[in-house]
Amino acid sequence: MNCYETLFVVKPTLTDEETAAQIAKVKDVLAKEGAELLATNDMGMRKLAYPVAKNERGYYTVLLFKGQGSLIDELERNLKINEDVIKFLTVKYVKNKELAQFNKLVAAANKNISTEKAPEPEAAVVETPAPVEETPAAVETEAPAAETTEA
Repeated sequence: MNCYETLFVVKPTLTDEETAAQIAKVKDVLAKEGAELLATNDMGMRKLAYPVAKNERGYYTVLLFKGQGSLIDELERNLKINEDVIKFLTVKYVKNKELAQFNKLVAAANKNISTEKAPEPEAAVVETPAPVEETPAAVETEAPAAETTEA
């Protein structure tokens, strides 16, 4: 099985539910084709480098998965016919250095998911604002006048 990363951008005009549905559609295609989804990184709404289909922004999602090469054709076919997807890119990781980076990306994405799901403990200590120092009124000082000598 090969390691792949697919990044796709969804239109910014979709609601949160519609965006989640589009991401679920792509994940369903991967599951149907027998891919092993390792991590998902929802990068959120971001500004595009250049306008695409009159859109200045888009919702970015990265999927990291393992699968057979034949599933990429089906995945990209589905992304092409989906009108709500404005851009996509698939990268295959082959070399050892690339695979090491792929594993780091998977670990980082899974770490982000686990920290988002874990409830943050509420701070028991309340910070008090630092006292504001009162500065004395600015004192204007006159520069000594330059002496002029007449000869």
